[in-house]
Amino acid sequence: MTVIRQDDLIDSVADALQFISYYHPVDFIKAVHEAYEREESQAAKDSMAQILINSRMCAQGHRPICQDTGIVTVFIKVGMNVRWDSAMSLDEMINEGVRRAYTHPDNVLRASILADPAGARKNTKDNTPAVIHYEIVPGDTVDVHVAAKGGGSENKSKLAMLNPSDSIVDWIVKTVPTMGAGWCPPGMLGIGIGGTAEKAALLAKESLMDPIDIHELRARGPQNRVEELRLEIMDKVNELGIGAQGLGGLTTVLDVKIKDYPTHAASLPVAMIPNCAATRHAHFVLDGSGPALQTPPNLDDWPDITWEVGDSVRRVNLDTVTAEDVRDWKPGETVLLSGKMLTGRDAAHKKMTDMLAKGEELPVDLKGRFIYYVGPVDPVRDEVVGPAGPTTATRMDKFTRTMLEKTGLLGMIGKSERGPVAIEAIKEFGAVYLMAVGGAAYLVSKAVKAAKVLAFPEMGMEAIYEFEVQDMPVTVAVDVNGVSVHETGPKEWHARIIESKTV
Repeated sequence: MTVIRQDDLIDSVADALQFISYYHPVDFIKAVHEAYEREESQAAKDSMAQILINSRMCAQGHRPICQDTGIVTVFIKVGMNVRWDSAMSLDEMINEGVRRAYTHPDNVLRASILADPAGARKNTKDNTPAVIHYEIVPGDTVDVHVAAKGGGSENKSKLAMLNPSDSIVDWIVKTVPTMGAGWCPPGMLGIGIGGTAEKAALLAKESLMDPIDIHELRARGPQNRVEELRLEIMDKVNELGIGAQGLGGLTTVLDVKIKDYPTHAASLPVAMIPNCAATRHAHFVLDGSGPALQTPPNLDDWPDITWEVGDSVRRVNLDTVTAEDVRDWKPGETVLLSGKMLTGRDAAHKKMTDMLAKGEELPVDLKGRFIYYVGPVDPVRDEVVGPAGPTTATRMDKFTRTMLEKTGLLGMIGKSERGPVAIEAIKEFGAVYLMAVGGAAYLVSKAVKAAKVLAFPEMGMEAIYEFEVQDMPVTVAVDVNGVSVHETGPKEWHARIIESKTV
């Protein structure tokens, strides 16, 4: 009988979570690089270049790939012959590992987990508790998959109870465009088919733990219906032309994973969960010999890519930019920002709109300013700010009209598309929306030269900061006329892809 010590599991979980915070899986890096090499859309290619550069920087600097360091999900299979040498429950051991990982002083990870989700939504401060799924299996080992799932991609999860005669492929092809770009493509789609509603969702999430192998599958050919579906879904989703960061291009998904389970004769549950460009998962096995620690990859596995902005790129001084200036900015144009910007996301926007509704004065003057939708990681050592990539902008859509009308805000910076309500307000008030690359948080943070909290310090990472930036790269995503590159880009590239197939 194998004896597994308490500290062996705790140390292994903590090590795995620190490891995946700054090391992409090598299979993911190779897949993104292959997509980068074949990409014809310059905007998508630039986005993937930033993702790859950011990944190498994080691997070298041991800092988070993304500012959203995720909600921890654990799949654990416990052998029936295992005995535990522990004063803690299995849940307590895993959560202690999470606690130690997220509070590690050399690489503090952002605590994003809120207790009382329908009420006070109070941060637990250490990213606990994890979401844990158990299986009791034959054997004398403990097999563990650990993942850290970002909120942007998790929020795009979909579940449908299809009729048995419905087409799974048709539902997926129809549904993926409704997910927008907030899940930070290119990434993977995890699909669960069968069982019951909750089983399908669990299968979809678990499938994302597998390595990328779609090219090997294509080379040898499918051997069953699930493998046929993987290839068909990948091809048809990429034909949509959504592309990296939703800007339009050849590659939207790098792989499609499917797990299935027997289901009721009257049912066809299908769940789809995307993995973002900050794909983070690790695997280890405990056999009683001590903790199972991760082996660092070889940095030679990372491509040596540079990203040059070129002389034609528009350089903007945020301290002097005017409403007249932004009228010349074109959708899809690359802009380098320098000067001072504000930050604020969901909680700050809600508090500010509540204050405006009560006639109260805001603690910051937003007139003519730009606000960056970000919740940064705490800095360590000599950092000005920790990884500070953008959060999904659509979550701020319901606040946009009020902010533009009541404060004179000039511009917003985030990731992914804006919805119709926000675009209408942007057009009406002559504002602009800029997109930073999701999945390049450490790279973005290097453009931040100074940072200080101006308001709502009690909100932690959701406080309003003032960042002073130098040459922060962004793309004009919605111009003053309400033209959105997230609408025009995918349409253009979908048409190009279809046309190329008919030639």
